[in-house]
Amino acid sequence: MLFDKPINDLTFEDIAAFCQTQQPEGKQLDYKYFLPKNKEKFAKTIASFANAMGGTVIVGVNDDKNDKPKPPFNGIPYHEKMRNTIEDIIQTYIDPIVFVDINTCVSKDGQRMFVVVNIPQSNLTPHLVGKLKRAYIRTGQSSRPETIVHPERLPWLLDHRKKSERLRHILYDKAESHFENYLKTKNVSPDGRTVATLSLVPLYPEDPLTDYRWLPQLMQHCAESLVRQQHITLQPVQDGIAAISGARDIHHMVEFNAYGLLMSKWEASHTVAFNGHETQAVNFEELASSTARFFLCSIKFFNKLSFGGPLYFRLKLNNTRGRRALFAQQSATVLEDYLRMDDNYNISQINAHLPEILQNTLQAAAWSLGLRIGDDAMRALVEKLLGQHPH
Repeated sequence: MLFDKPINDLTFEDIAAFCQTQQPEGKQLDYKYFLPKNKEKFAKTIASFANAMGGTVIVGVNDDKNDKPKPPFNGIPYHEKMRNTIEDIIQTYIDPIVFVDINTCVSKDGQRMFVVVNIPQSNLTPHLVGKLKRAYIRTGQSSRPETIVHPERLPWLLDHRKKSERLRHILYDKAESHFENYLKTKNVSPDGRTVATLSLVPLYPEDPLTDYRWLPQLMQHCAESLVRQQHITLQPVQDGIAAISGARDIHHMVEFNAYGLLMSKWEASHTVAFNGHETQAVNFEELASSTARFFLCSIKFFNKLSFGGPLYFRLKLNNTRGRRALFAQQSATVLEDYLRMDDNYNISQINAHLPEILQNTLQAAAWSLGLRIGDDAMRALVEKLLGQHPH
């Protein structure tokens, strides 16, 4: 991981402290003291990150022969038009344009600055550079940090994305099977119950984003906020770890994967009395609370992984037909066999627009469940949930 906070919250002191850690350049990190006079060269660095796993460029830092930051870490003289210059380079030299996050971190006296450019993994590859329209990918090798993809090999870059899509499906399916296998070990059948799934995974996973052995220390805190049970068992799985609720009759699993998959899966229906009969019901406010906590946990998780690329979001409920959906004084019979909602975000969007994203997600879910919740009531619910779990 690079930073423990969003890019727009970074300060001059944060960058200087990061440089003290002596993290070398690599597949997702590049240091530059000044912007190169050859602007196309800088565009090549940006595009190569976008064509691969995404990455971060820190301007104002020298590097030594081992590709590590070289002190002193004083940045460069303040230039008020630095952001505009970088944006102009991207618009002029890269096709299609790469959308980046830029933060100018200015010293307290206003005289010096670092510039942090975060380049997300792109879903518009290949990004071509210059008049010759060449595509580059980031390798992380010190001798050849970027390598050209020759025109006849451009289909390979497109195929590379297809391989990543297949990997995404594998990661998702394996995580789903872990919950099913857990229920089998407890001799529990989800038949007759509605099972809810919330997941976020990189749109184009490629390499592990962290060492799987590091995941338990991160997951313990996040899992507790998601599962909300006192007794949680951590269970290793391939390339990740799962947190399992230890409470009686509460079956809930949260999985974190080193490739960037976060999945929360639980039994979402309960037996209730309705018109003198027992029936299975889904409490919408409980579903909304779980969704809010999932998004809040995802912000922490992906910021720790320093992954800013596109994420594939899914909310799914299966076995919903005939269930009662409950909210406040409302009750509705669900006509859908299952509910599935997919969307694409990046973690910066989730962090900056969480109330809007949560409200839109919950509004669509409520409608599909047969509930008609007005905008004001939904907004009040979102404010209540986020007030209970501020981010």
